Amino acid sequence: MSHHHQQFFEKLVKAYSTDLFRFGFWLSKDRNIAEDLVQETFARAWKSIDHLNEEAAAKAWLMTILRRENARRFEKKQPELIEIEESIIADDKANEPEEILERQLLHKAIMDLEKDFREPLVMQIIWGYSGEEIAEQLNLKVATVNTRLFRARKQLKKMIEKTPSIPAKIGSSR
Repeated sequence: MSHHHQQFFEKLVKAYSTDLFRFGFWLSKDRNIAEDLVQETFARAWKSIDHLNEEAAAKAWLMTILRRENARRFEKKQPELIEIEESIIADDKANEPEEILERQLLHKAIMDLEKDFREPLVMQIIWGYSGEEIAEQLNLKVATVNTRLFRARKQLKKMIEKTPSIPAKIGSSR
């Protein structure tokens, strides 16, 4: 690790820890988790600091790492939690039980996609990013992102078609 890297890294930590902490807190609603996320993010950033050339890209890059770290928490522990939250949100809008179920199936299907396809799709569907923004965040060409989104949707459709639809008896037993 060169001295230059060390200085650059310290500069990043000074410049962005607060923003990253805020973002982590916003994602996790928990100060301790947010602090862990920031630590993890910088630990990972340090390992791949070589790939970061211009400081202008640093913030988006760090945010991406933090977001991935946060997602990793769910992969490890509680894939159901997101689905439950989603269904509660859906229920709020007085949606039909079938729709809630469909959203859960969709969510599960998305989580089953390969990472390369899952990431851009989640960014598009859940965070509402445009193709350009996704390309910038994931450091890909826009054409690549569009191809992946297209293939992700195709795979998703296949997966959903394979899932036998569950009769809409759920929810009538409230």
